[in-house]
Amino acid sequence: MSSPSDRFECHWRLSRRLLALYLAIAALASIALVGAEIPWPLRLLGLVLCLAHAGWYLPRQVLLSSTAAFRGLQHDDDGWQLWSPAAGWQPVQLRPDSLALPLVVVLRFRLAGQRRMRSLCIPGDSLSHAEHRRLRVCLKFSRRRWEAAE
Repeated sequence: MSSPSDRFECHWRLSRRLLALYLAIAALASIALVGAEIPWPLRLLGLVLCLAHAGWYLPRQVLLSSTAAFRGLQHDDDGWQLWSPAAGWQPVQLRPDSLALPLVVVLRFRLAGQRRMRSLCIPGDSLSHAEHRRLRVCLKFSRRRWEAAE
């Protein structure tokens, strides 16, 4: 039996599966836009928006190359915290709609002092199998997982 003061920490890396999935969906969206019977300015706008989304989303969520990308999670006596190179450890409040599944963990959270909800996808291949399992168990059975960040 673990005590509530047990410390948990993990750091993830690039997920090749998530990258392949993102690129496949982006390619399908581009093919759909090109093949759609809509005026060419709307097609062009759609393609530009797809490129803009990739430019913003890929470095922060998939490739983890941005300094703003969250790359670590820890739980200690102070609660849950996410780590990014730009800001270090930041307290967060996890939301009840977070998912901990065998293939993927989807964290829904709010940074301390902010109202906006955010999401973070941690695929199974971004951590070792044992670390991913420990993360899922910790998320499911943590006693204070929904407490507000201080």
